[in-house]
Amino acid sequence: MTTPPPTFEAPPEPTTSQFKTPPPSSKGLTPPGLKHSLPFYAFKPWVKLGSPILLFEYLLKTYGNIAWYRFMGTPIVFINDPEYIREILVTQAANFVKERTVRRMKVLLGEGLITSDDPIHMRQRKIAAPAFHRQRIAAYGDQIVACAAHQRDSWQKESSSGQQIDISAASMKLSLEIVARTLFNTEVTADIRSINDEVNTIMDLYNFIVAFPKIESFIHLPIPGIMRFRRSKARLDAVVDRIIHEHREAAARGEPDRGDLLSMLLASKYESDDATQQTGMSDEQVRDEVLTIFLAGYETVANGLAWTWYLLSQNPDIEDKLHTELNTVLGTGTNQRLPTLADYPALRYTEQIFAESMRLYPPAWAMGRMSTKPVTLGPYTIPAGAHFFFSQYIMGRDPQYFPDPLRFDPDRFTPENKAIRAKFTYFPFGGGSRQCIGESFAWMEGVFSIATLAQRWRMTYLGSAPPEVQAKITLRPRNPLMMQLIPR
Repeated sequence: MTTPPPTFEAPPEPTTSQFKTPPPSSKGLTPPGLKHSLPFYAFKPWVKLGSPILLFEYLLKTYGNIAWYRFMGTPIVFINDPEYIREILVTQAANFVKERTVRRMKVLLGEGLITSDDPIHMRQRKIAAPAFHRQRIAAYGDQIVACAAHQRDSWQKESSSGQQIDISAASMKLSLEIVARTLFNTEVTADIRSINDEVNTIMDLYNFIVAFPKIESFIHLPIPGIMRFRRSKARLDAVVDRIIHEHREAAARGEPDRGDLLSMLLASKYESDDATQQTGMSDEQVRDEVLTIFLAGYETVANGLAWTWYLLSQNPDIEDKLHTELNTVLGTGTNQRLPTLADYPALRYTEQIFAESMRLYPPAWAMGRMSTKPVTLGPYTIPAGAHFFFSQYIMGRDPQYFPDPLRFDPDRFTPENKAIRAKFTYFPFGGGSRQCIGESFAWMEGVFSIATLAQRWRMTYLGSAPPEVQAKITLRPRNPLMMQLIPR
């Protein structure tokens, strides 16, 4: 699930501590970093509103794998060291909570799995876990393939010589169809389009929502941006609440489990510690999780697929290896068939391609935490109230972890090469107790979508220059990613 990225548009809310150089008697060192607060460097090329990747690249190049800076009094630490990331996400996880940009998203996602902290997060995760059990996820394989096959066949019907498509928009369309089928057990209806439209409206307001100081206190005031958010949120809640109500009514009538994720969330129970009672989710809790799954499971995979098609178009030798695997596993000519769950383990190179694509263009490109207690990372002592950021995008392009990092090489993800690499050099789905609960689903969606579409089509990138990235909630292409479809 996607973690909203850091932003620098407005002062953060006050913190309880300042990040200053410790006095000589203090234990530990302060990490190297910027001497002045970040706004002092406003005219530097590596400081650009809405483009924290530039800042992270500068900090890594100038100071190394750990660097600190201040923003309006808030201490911020950038980390690019897998062992330090392990300390934050695993070893010392109890000393950290979600940082403010994620907590701010509670105005949209409530206490969903992305935004909630323990003990609420742990309780919700236990309740939701059965909906994401491996056997349950496996049942969605045929639906993923059916959606991808429908898209490739629609291209065939519409195809003319040299047909051009925006593969980013096409991937969004496919992912929306998949999430409608698997989350709600429905086609892309007017309700699903309404959910999508309102989520997109709210995401366009993302920077405004995050940057507005203490927005929760002003949520009912007639401020234009807040009024737009409030209207979209009300329409969004109404649609999702109606779908939840319809599912509950169907269950009350004794209708069989529809097999979708929403039905599983409604049926899931959490046994108390003393095993005396079982508790399910309220409608409000279910709504928070539905919106979280929709947001996290829709745009992330869609962007991962779009970047994969671009990379394949630039690497015909790797595309040929992909087609060789598909021919071997799924047949050719009149013997060609669609992939099934039994084929999934054999589509290893397809999976490696998707993994390598997410190394270069990770949909969730950064994540963060805030310390609630003083923490020690190696020789460094860092106070409570500090914000920590680490970036899958920066790590994946660092030659100290991935030699010749800009080269697209799926063999980096053979079992042998994965085994010798430090765990937190590659973490597209996060890590620790908060690792994305839908990771298995995302891998299956990516692999089956690539395999199904690539059976029939190659793509040629039509841009005159490499696409520019746009680091919003997910890592999107800034402009349409235009491709020419070529039948195989």
